[in-house]
Amino acid sequence: MSTHASTHETQGDRLLFPGDARLRDAVLAWIEALARERRMSSNTVEAYGRDLRQFLHHLASRQGTPTIPMLIGLKVRDIRGFMAARRADEVSGRSLMRMLAGLRSFARFLEREGFGTVSALGGVRSPKVPRRLPRPLPVSAAVALTDTAIRAGEEREPWVLARDAAVLALLYGAGLRISEALGLSRRDAPLPGVDQVTVLGKGGKQRMVPILPVVAQAVADYVAACPMPLPPEGPLFLGARGGPLSPRIIQYTVARARGALGLPESATPHALRHSFATHLLARQGELRAIQELLGHASLSTTQLYTQVDAARLMSAYAAAHPRAGH
Repeated sequence: MSTHASTHETQGDRLLFPGDARLRDAVLAWIEALARERRMSSNTVEAYGRDLRQFLHHLASRQGTPTIPMLIGLKVRDIRGFMAARRADEVSGRSLMRMLAGLRSFARFLEREGFGTVSALGGVRSPKVPRRLPRPLPVSAAVALTDTAIRAGEEREPWVLARDAAVLALLYGAGLRISEALGLSRRDAPLPGVDQVTVLGKGGKQRMVPILPVVAQAVADYVAACPMPLPPEGPLFLGARGGPLSPRIIQYTVARARGALGLPESATPHALRHSFATHLLARQGELRAIQELLGHASLSTTQLYTQVDAARLMSAYAAAHPRAGH
């Protein structure tokens, strides 16, 4: 990207945030820090920026042009007034929680940079949000979704069916996120004889994931059937035109298979990851080990997946997973 283009984008970004030049400079520095230092996903950075922008617009409509001293001097009622306005716009409690998290992140940045403390944020409680429990699939349904046989009647090329089956096998058989499966390169393909794979998860964190023989075989079947070259550094999973496979294609594949199996709309690609955790736990998998397999930062997130709150004794991974015997 040219320096000119970069400067033009920065000036455009500055105009999006109400406030004086000093505040806008601080906002842009914070957003850059989130992306570079905290290694947050682009979606999270964008959401935090959008939330702060809405807050500053709210502030501008009531107190005039926002400044850093204005933020430092905020009262608890100012924050609550903003949250009440967002609730009136039917913003969910979960979105309000994220909004507060974003505002607190910016406040911490201001404090680190020596501008002072936004003490009002300390007096505002996060809204209580009912924790949504994902719906795991029955073992039989999860296994069926990862089987090419249910799509044999579709007018699609055999290599495409093999590709989709391999991706879904990685979601259910290894508990990968769809982005992690599609992010694998050909060089890192988990083929027969390979019992683990390194994936890049959220926040750029790497983790090792065990691979069952049945999953490795599904990947091998796809690699053998793929009619296009798969260079070592290129993506493992290709779309019909040879580019990287889009997550939408897998979502569409599961939607079609869902209809064939008579499964509810909750049977999504991500539901296979939920099912991985739940089915492992049902077979005496240890909660903390499953946490590591899923790449969760906190144990509470894993508990949300598996709907339990007690660790159990870990039995061998290959023996525990429902697909291990296939």
